[in-house]
Amino acid sequence: MSAPFGADVVAAVCRHMNDDHAEDSLLICRALGGHPAATRARATGLDAEGMEFAVAVDDVEVPVRVPFAHRLTERAQVRQEVVRMYREACRRLGLPPRQAG
Repeated sequence: MSAPFGADVVAAVCRHMNDDHAEDSLLICRALGGHPAATRARATGLDAEGMEFAVAVDDVEVPVRVPFAHRLTERAQVRQEVVRMYREACRRLGLPPRQAG
């Protein structure tokens, strides 16, 4: 089975997450990635099944993979799934999600 996302798409998604949504990535990694003590997170990759991050825990960077709720086949699904993960992370952490602007 071929990967649905080329290197250019993966790089663009990671760049966008790291430049514009670093705090969202941190919440996702804390709540869904099993690292509640993480202090930083950056997106490092993704495929059809999940997204990869590097998180700082006690000033040590560790890899984290957060699985998607379902297999993604199109780029447009990535945004929808990341928003879903963010909202789920907020729910689990008892935080109100930002309103879509």
